[in-house]
Amino acid sequence: MGGFGHALFLTTHSGLHLMKTEKPLSLYNSLTRRKEVFVPADPQRVTMYVCGPTVYNFAHIGNARPAVVFDVLARLLKRLYPHVVYARNITDIEDKIIAAAREQGVEIGVITDKYADIYRKDMGELGVMVPDVEPKATDSIAEMISMMERLIAAGHAYAAEGHVLFNVPSDAAYGVLSGRDRDDMIAGARVEVAPYKKDAADFVLWKPSTPEQPGWDSPWGRGRPGWHIECSAMIEKHLGETIDIHGGGIDLQFPHHENELAQSRCAHGGAALARFWLHNGFVNIEKEKMSKSIGNVLLVHDLIKETPGEAIRLALLNGHYRQPLDWTAEGLTQSVRMLDRLYGALRGLSDVKSEATHDAIPAAFWEALLDDLNTPKALAELFALAKAANTETDPGTRAQLKAALLGSGQMLGLLAHDAEEWFAGAGTATHIEAEEVEALIAARNAARKAKDFKEADRIRDALAEKGVQIEDGPQGTSWRVAS
Repeated sequence: MGGFGHALFLTTHSGLHLMKTEKPLSLYNSLTRRKEVFVPADPQRVTMYVCGPTVYNFAHIGNARPAVVFDVLARLLKRLYPHVVYARNITDIEDKIIAAAREQGVEIGVITDKYADIYRKDMGELGVMVPDVEPKATDSIAEMISMMERLIAAGHAYAAEGHVLFNVPSDAAYGVLSGRDRDDMIAGARVEVAPYKKDAADFVLWKPSTPEQPGWDSPWGRGRPGWHIECSAMIEKHLGETIDIHGGGIDLQFPHHENELAQSRCAHGGAALARFWLHNGFVNIEKEKMSKSIGNVLLVHDLIKETPGEAIRLALLNGHYRQPLDWTAEGLTQSVRMLDRLYGALRGLSDVKSEATHDAIPAAFWEALLDDLNTPKALAELFALAKAANTETDPGTRAQLKAALLGSGQMLGLLAHDAEEWFAGAGTATHIEAEEVEALIAARNAARKAKDFKEADRIRDALAEKGVQIEDGPQGTSWRVAS
């Protein structure tokens, strides 16, 4: 289907336009600093790589943003193209990992396996799909050594005192991604001053390991890779020399992505590492930068114990991915309420037999995502569907609306629960027995019918103590777990 969205030719009684859109996918390319129409090198095999976690601790909400953002992009790409290979790596060798293992007196694999598993589960709670490829750095050491040997042979790297360093002055294009001048780059990289460096800006590709540190044999002695070479080697191994999209947080643009770009380009005779570079903005906490020193680091592992993962995901998608996101407690509460509205609309359509279908998604929703992944606008279209569903009476249109709601939600990784399950507390650590609640509601209704309002109020209070909020309406009494 190339880079085009698709929907049915149909206008419903409520004015829901399900028509084909010829709008192409456009993405903001950090490399060219402009929005461009995305056309893959090979439409039969679209490739995307996103920098994944360094697994030595729990992921914080800032780590979750690229996982969620690029999950939405992967969903969109897989709708547009027949074969997409999405790779998100695991960095399982790094000095912070070594330090954590030393502190706990265990091998690094104990640390990395534990936190990689926790990361997958926590991201799964946020509706993040498992990537097609999840390479581990330690499985690509041979490829890293091979790339370093090619860089040395081409004059772009050199060995010194057990190290291998990239020779930055040898690459005339260095700095093209970040757009920084040399002094800014050196300051921004917090470069290590070392006597074996030919230039202050040169960065480490390989470094020696002491006997107690993890290490691998190499032509330059026993050692371990630098961070930047890991991603370049994993991309080459699993996706090829030049990929369609490379993504990650804006904090990685320099030096990590700049260094990846330089070493890959130089190892491949000038070939580009990625045709599109995408970066998501920072997550701030209550208008402050997230920092250990401030003590405002929010861990996903903790948040999902108190709040449904879908609400966390929605909060991350409420802002455009390229902009900074201000995370607030009120914003998270609002996300729960927003999902209540969506699931409320689905509950009102419970009598309609309809499944999620991409063909029923409105053109306006598609066009929002096709416009540089404009999730706030796409969400607005999703809520327009819910509003229409709440008043529509035509059976055929109601079926279309339900299919559109579910299909659009699926594209954003939302509305994965049954409506009744959601209102019973799906996706939270809270566990409330639905049968018990229903029995109490039945008893309350019986008390009201008998005009025993004191007993009815007592039951309502008992339900409230359990964290259950009830609502009386024309269709009877509904309930949900209070947020």
